[in-house]
Amino acid sequence: MPRRTKIVATLGPASDDPQVLEELIRAGVDVVRLNFSHGSAEDHRRRAMRVRDACARVGRDVGILADLQGPKIRIDRFRDGPVTLRENATFCLDASLDPDAGDEDAVGIAYKHLPEDVSAGDTLLLDDGLISLRVTAVEGPRVHCQVELGGTLSDNKGINRLGGGLSAGALTDKDREDMKTAAAMEVDYVAVSFPRSAVDVDDARERLAAAGSRAGIIAKIERAEAVEAIESIIVASDAVMVARGDLGVEIGDAELPGVQKRIIALARELNRVVITATQMMESMVSQPAPTRAEVLDVANAVMDGTDAVMLSAETATGKYPVRTVEAVDRVCLGAERQRMTQRSKHRMDSHFERVDEAIAMATMYTANHLDVRAIIALTESGSTPLWMSRISSGIPIYALTRHQSTRRRVTMYRGVYPVDFELEHFDPNLVVRDAVDCLQGMGAVADGELVIITKGDLTGVAGGTNAMKIVQVGA
Repeated sequence: MPRRTKIVATLGPASDDPQVLEELIRAGVDVVRLNFSHGSAEDHRRRAMRVRDACARVGRDVGILADLQGPKIRIDRFRDGPVTLRENATFCLDASLDPDAGDEDAVGIAYKHLPEDVSAGDTLLLDDGLISLRVTAVEGPRVHCQVELGGTLSDNKGINRLGGGLSAGALTDKDREDMKTAAAMEVDYVAVSFPRSAVDVDDARERLAAAGSRAGIIAKIERAEAVEAIESIIVASDAVMVARGDLGVEIGDAELPGVQKRIIALARELNRVVITATQMMESMVSQPAPTRAEVLDVANAVMDGTDAVMLSAETATGKYPVRTVEAVDRVCLGAERQRMTQRSKHRMDSHFERVDEAIAMATMYTANHLDVRAIIALTESGSTPLWMSRISSGIPIYALTRHQSTRRRVTMYRGVYPVDFELEHFDPNLVVRDAVDCLQGMGAVADGELVIITKGDLTGVAGGTNAMKIVQVGA
């Protein structure tokens, strides 16, 4: 069986070579991530073009995700390079300091509203929690701190407040311009960094639509406030990302595993896609094989039901980008062989409001209780295979569609595989025959095997799926 869990790979200098990019796609990358925190608009356009050229050579559909930078809640820079902060020493975060004048006593801050958001007694975490500062006093633009956990601090490191509470908005002026760039590039997903509520997601969707894009919106769960509003954020989004770096810093490492599991379960329950991200194979930035802890981390996310796992520095700047993808592929396949990933009681007692949704659920129940080789969903928008993919199963779901945008969208859905399919007939029996012949030509099914086909009476109409048919290949 093909791998069901999808792999998202971040592009960067390590994957800029066209040959490496093609190898990544052949190794199993389903979606590429363009990190708008780095590089110019032209860099992103060039990478997107390379991806589409490589896809044409390989013969696969790969989605493109544009990840917005979000607010720069960071310190500024040091005059003479990195400094060492020692425990119990004093240190000041100074919004009035020159951006390049930092030293062992103080550093400027790019986020000028920090003094308004914190008070004495708060804990500030820098560089993903490697440096811990306790706020002792706030005087005008200066936040005076005592070092609780010291270490080396370098330029432009992030700032988090333990427990959340920083007031920075999700979308900056740069993000709004980048959304226009993403729309012009016709990306398939746009990720919004640091949303606090569903309002931030709605705002991003409206601005993206105004730019002429119908890309799916991914809410990156990075703030403590987002966890508190998680259900409404999931409903407002097309997908959510468990962004474990900043999230772990804000809520604490001990809370992170439970929150990750809850978000994955809730996203599936609410029929949304979920991505697990950050340090999945971090050691492979410099090593040719993962640690056992990383293997278990990826496998646990798969067994919990994540749609996708995401690689960041591993494929953007790492020494072994292709090997990393191959390692993730192996681990996902191993985890998917466990019985717990192939059976589901999801929504067994639910009432369905839509006919196409009911057909999708009936299909998965039937497939999981009958010896079925594959599921064929004739789809316009991709909604039916999305609903199907919420049900745990070991049976591949093939989304047959003429729309390239739909094929790219479903690359993120767990267990769903896009197939370019142009309707040549309107007779329902001929459509079924052509769909089965298409899969048989791919080698996905063979004579004598059973497949389930979902389709609509009105061919080519979105939301019109109203029929499920069980067919024996070759009969």
